[in-house]
Amino acid sequence: MPVRDAEVGDVEEICALIEEHARYEGNDELVLDRGEMKRHLFGPDPKAWVLIAEPPGEPGEVAGFAFCCWNFSTWEAKPGIWLDDIFVRPRYRRHGLGRELLDELRRRTPGRVEWDMQVGNEKAAAFYADLGAEQVPGWVRYRWRPHAG
Repeated sequence: MPVRDAEVGDVEEICALIEEHARYEGNDELVLDRGEMKRHLFGPDPKAWVLIAEPPGEPGEVAGFAFCCWNFSTWEAKPGIWLDDIFVRPRYRRHGLGRELLDELRRRTPGRVEWDMQVGNEKAAAFYADLGAEQVPGWVRYRWRPHAG
């Protein structure tokens, strides 16, 4: 199977994928602190986890990733997964790796897997619809940022 759990040795590649995704989406400024990411993913109190997609026939290569954390639905009384980011490098697309990543997330929880998608991303919308995922009607996402200073 081309999907595996990330290991501490993957931190550089994880950060590179996130930065590459940012460039793909038009953010040329994002540069992540590798040490901080290592602490958040593999330290004594991890805050998130990552699945790595490896292309078939290319062991050791990284084609993409899913960056996740656990959540919990009070109304369903079940744990779920929040997919914060998913990205497959363009040269590895159309090989089923995005589907493999999402299928693995679905296998890991009896609850729901949820994520955001940027408005206007028609390719992603078509991909998610093909998977059977549906938009959540009637909900608006809010964000509360820490105070500056």
